[in-house]
Formats: sequence, C-alpha cells, structure tokens
Amino acid sequence: MITTEPVITVKNMVKKFGTFVANDNLNFEVYKGEIFGFIGANGAGKTTAIRILCGLSTPTSGEMKVAGFDIYRQTEKIKQNIGYMSQKFSLYEDLTINENIRFFGGIYGMKIGERKARTIEMLERLELKEFANRKIGDLPLGWKQKLAFSIAILHNPRIVFLDEPTGGVDPITRRQFWNLIYEAVEKGITVFVTTHYMDEAEYCDRVSIMADGRIVALDTPEKLKKQYDAANMDEVFLKIAR
Repeated sequence: MITTEPVITVKNMVKKFGTFVANDNLNFEVYKGEIFGFIGANGAGKTTAIRILCGLSTPTSGEMKVAGFDIYRQTEKIKQNIGYMSQKFSLYEDLTINENIRFFGGIYGMKIGERKARTIEMLERLELKEFANRKIGDLPLGWKQKLAFSIAILHNPRIVFLDEPTGGVDPITRRQFWNLIYEAVEKGITVFVTTHYMDEAEYCDRVSIMADGRIVALDTPEKLKKQYDAANMDEVFLKIAR
C-alpha cells in the first residue's frame, strides 16, 4: 500500500564528470510502498542517479535522503536499508546458489538462523530447492535473474533498486519477474526500477522519464498518456524523445 511518506527525497541532484553533466538538477520523491519507474534511453543518466542513491557514488551537489539517511554522511546506513540488483545480476558465477545466498546474507548482517529460514523459503518459492548446489554460471538466464532479485531482498530492505533487471530475457520470464516485484511490494518493500521496455513502465505506480540528464516528465502512466495524447507509454516516450 502506497503512503505519502517519502523514502527517497532528491533535491537538485547534480553529477558532473569533468564538463559532462550526467544528472542535471534532478528533483523527485519516491513514496513508501511504491513501484517507481525511472525511464530513459541509454546514456540518459539513470544508472548514475541510482549509484548515487545507493551510496556508491558521490553527487557533485544537491540534497538527497534515502530511507531517512543523508547521502553524504550516512552512506553505510543507506546500504544497510536497501537492496540492489544491477544489469548483470550481481551474482558470483563460480559459486553455487547456496554459497551466493550465504555470502550475501553475511554482507547484509543477517543472523545464521534467519538466513537459513529465508533461504529455505526462497528456494521453495522459486522451485529451485533441488538445484541449491548448482553453480550460478550453469543456470539459465531467467533463473539467474529471479535469484538475483530474491537475494537482493533477502534481508527485507526498505527499498530495492533494480537497474534494467529484465534485459535480455523473453517476455514470459519478464512477466514472471514482475510477479516477484509485486510480491515484494506486498511485503512493504519500495521498488525503484529502471527499464528501457516501455510496456514495463505501465506496471509502475509512477514514472519519471529522463532525457539528456534531466527529468522531462513525472506522473502516473495513465496521466502521462492523457497528457501526451498517447495510447501507451511507448508513444509517450517517442513523443518526448522527438
């Protein structure tokens, strides 16, 4: 259930690399229990912004809070309260499923009993219990994707960041992945997701569209379609891009 409580607050986020401006005065809030879509073409500045919000990169200027913590002074607190799944799934290919879970559970500071209980529940839900000792590198892409997401929320973070998580997989697997996102939201996790699939933008509660490092539109999919007189989010994006 979406509330009016902001779990991410961004005011005038600027990130420069020399003379290149990757993020140009971004302003937005993300609310508790929301699926917030961060949309834009490659090079629009999405990944740069996510890295800043995860405490992995320092902004050039601006005020930002994630899960109530300041982006400059409390990055370790932020990391303890978020999950992150990158485009490459973040799993260690030469480790087994069990070994990956044990490794990330340790990083998240989970107690052994809690980690074991969550591992059993997760593997049963994903129907992967019999493959627990198989190396990640031997798994199909769709399995890796669902595992990476499930491990990213193993510790029940307040927010999970997903950076183009469905790239390269078939439409059925993408749909299954979104079912996992909905399940996470039902548990109270806020989802911040980037994607270049415009049909996935329809699944978000609100969508922010970036171009050339700036946010050029931000609203619900329905309101954006109405504003741009478009039948779907693909048309919205094309009109903005032009």
